[in-house]
Amino acid sequence: MKVTVFGTGYVGLVQGAILSEVGHDVVCVDVDAKKVERLKNGEIPIYEPGLEPLVTENYAAGRLHFTTDAAEAVKHGDLQFIAVGTPPDEDGSADLKYVLAVAETIATHMEKRQVIIDKSTVPVGTADKVKTKVAETLEKRSRTDLEFAVVSNPEFLKEGSAVADCMKPDRIIIGTDDDYAEEIMRELYAPFNRNHDKVMIMDVRSAELTKYAANCMLATKISFINEIANLAELLGADIEAVRQGIGSDPRIGYQFIYPGVGYGGSCFPKDVQALIRTADDINFDAKVLKSVEARNNEQKTTLFQKINKHYGGDLKGKTFAVWGLSFKPNTDDMREAPSRVLMEALWAAGAKVQAYDPEAMEETQRIYGSRDDLSLCGTKESTLKGADALVIVTEWQAFRAPDFELIKQQLAQPLVFDGRNLFDPKRMVKKGFTYYSVGRPS
Repeated sequence: MKVTVFGTGYVGLVQGAILSEVGHDVVCVDVDAKKVERLKNGEIPIYEPGLEPLVTENYAAGRLHFTTDAAEAVKHGDLQFIAVGTPPDEDGSADLKYVLAVAETIATHMEKRQVIIDKSTVPVGTADKVKTKVAETLEKRSRTDLEFAVVSNPEFLKEGSAVADCMKPDRIIIGTDDDYAEEIMRELYAPFNRNHDKVMIMDVRSAELTKYAANCMLATKISFINEIANLAELLGADIEAVRQGIGSDPRIGYQFIYPGVGYGGSCFPKDVQALIRTADDINFDAKVLKSVEARNNEQKTTLFQKINKHYGGDLKGKTFAVWGLSFKPNTDDMREAPSRVLMEALWAAGAKVQAYDPEAMEETQRIYGSRDDLSLCGTKESTLKGADALVIVTEWQAFRAPDFELIKQQLAQPLVFDGRNLFDPKRMVKKGFTYYSVGRPS
């Protein structure tokens, strides 16, 4: 099938590459000419395991194309994916200007029946706005004879495992009441649907809400376990034992109940805020969601609070080795990352940071530029030299089995603040460390 994807960001690029991998003829269009040229040269603008070979191999095979020519891109596709950003507005609501701009572009250039697919995470009612924008544009062109359908097809990709999630989806949600659209969407996703039927057909608004509900549910689990972890610290309990105890209940499960320093990234914070705003707009008080957001914002400050308390509030002149800058492992994404809250608080208190992350160094440089109180180091070991303590913020695999003797030798004192519970507290004490973690006795 001939497919057009508007947007070569995280969602659009992964979706386009995966569709081309199974044999569809895909054109990805972006307004950024430099980005398009980089993609043609095999330069991937984001770090995502497995994505680079998919893009380069399918581009070389002629199944995946990149362009800035929107008119040609629209003419190419029988399906038009909208996979552009929906950044939060000042009030927390999703900004739909890019989505609606693409809808207008499609309607401006379409010359045949089209299925227009909202892949971006968008509030309930967005498909209606896209439909209105397309209809208005076609009317201006005097082409109301052209048929179209607007479908909601939310993505459920996890950064760090997006390629696997897209190749082997748990479910394929299609929001439509149009028979032709349903048929062509089933054909599009047939290669991903062979093991058993993963397609779920529902009305458009339910599909739009499903995406937000899923992300908000996962965010709720994270904020809940973090709240229990904070209680465990005060009550003298061990959150790791509690986690295993509740996770063994199949109604709860082990996923997304790891305590830490809060969630970040491009989805959970934005989607929780957007659904709260949607609720406010219809005069519904989303008490649970507001509490989830509040707990998460506070959780991001807990590492600094422990550090500050240990030093009696005097951090001026101290240097901290920070392991992990991305909001989670296997990505270079630092949007809403807990590391940013920590570093900015340390800087405000007069401390310096020596940091390392396997993938997010360039992104950190882009965000903060050059500053005297930030040193970006080439290895995790090089962050330790001259540092007063080690702070672990992201649970990269490379951090799980370090050389503890080297850490002791390099640090001014054997002191570790672990925001991800990577190590066993008793073992750390035996090794001679003062060790702080999350929800466990120090």
